[in-house]
Amino acid sequence: MRRLTGYIYQLPKWPHFTWEHATVIGLLGSVRYQQGRLLGRLESLGLELRTEATLQTLTLEVLKSSEIEGELLPPASVRSSLATRLGLEQGGLPPTDRRVEGVVAMMLDATQQAQEPVTTERLFRWHHALFPTGHSGLYPLRVGAWRTGPMQIVSGPMGREWVHFEAPPADELDAHMQQFLAWFNASSDLDPVLKAAIVHFWFVTIHPFDDGNGRIARALADLQLTRADQTSQRCYSMSAQIQAERRAYYDLLETSQRGPLDLTPWLTWFLECFGRSLTQAEQTLEQVLAKARFWERHQHTSLTERQRHLLTRLLDGFEGKLTTSKWARMAKCSQDTAGRDIADLVTKGLLVKEGAGGRSTSYRLATQV
Repeated sequence: MRRLTGYIYQLPKWPHFTWEHATVIGLLGSVRYQQGRLLGRLESLGLELRTEATLQTLTLEVLKSSEIEGELLPPASVRSSLATRLGLEQGGLPPTDRRVEGVVAMMLDATQQAQEPVTTERLFRWHHALFPTGHSGLYPLRVGAWRTGPMQIVSGPMGREWVHFEAPPADELDAHMQQFLAWFNASSDLDPVLKAAIVHFWFVTIHPFDDGNGRIARALADLQLTRADQTSQRCYSMSAQIQAERRAYYDLLETSQRGPLDLTPWLTWFLECFGRSLTQAEQTLEQVLAKARFWERHQHTSLTERQRHLLTRLLDGFEGKLTTSKWARMAKCSQDTAGRDIADLVTKGLLVKEGAGGRSTSYRLATQV
């Protein structure tokens, strides 16, 4: 097994991080300005649309943070769990399972209770929520407690493994985490967005749990970004952007964890990634506005509850093409009932038929604005 020795936490001055002030502060000013403009636009939408934007953003955040770790959660279940906890009407959405409920509970605790201090007990609750069965896949975990064994990030075939990173020994974890939490909860003049970048890196470098460290690190960064926003309403997803740049994310972590205490490369990438997530958030707001305009146009159209659910699914970004058989499965109704529902929506001008007919027939919203 090949490994590189010498990690950042072994340096004498750990964790007294440094960075190139001019490089970081210039970039920080740019993304903070972009953040302010986006939050101003969000504030102008009104409460109902801001809540819808928050629901869409947090759904994406939960899905993508898990996807980074190779875990695919059902989008409709995540949205249903979030909607229920946010007190929104989401009739017809599927029930959720313990796995989804746990991830959602952690994310909402991080973003809706961001001003509360981060304690050992709070992190243990998050870990319990992530692994409600006490297992990661088929493997039992030590849940709600620091790991007691070594932790390595390894890749490659058996016999030719490559150790990308080896976390601090288990007997040092309590001291590392007490230092981290004391710094996290202390008041300072450090910009809160810059602090989010350091929080993410510092926690994932300690790697205190048997599993779930990446997701908890990103939740801690989200908590700190919520403090920077000064509102629990969200319209951007940092995890979605990290997933899109996953290779660079892991490469920067690996090189920074072996590097000096100068975090300029990591901070630069984090801030640039944050800026790109803010740019992508413009699409979320456009989708929310499009949905509002659609329902405003059709506020007097007579619709059944099933039809409203169908249209909501399409407005929320239905994957693939809508067919009568897909609708019958989603609505748990017969093929004939699904056909009548869709035909009625076509007649009323809400759906448009596509395809040559027969089994190839699909449908889309009549207006995509």
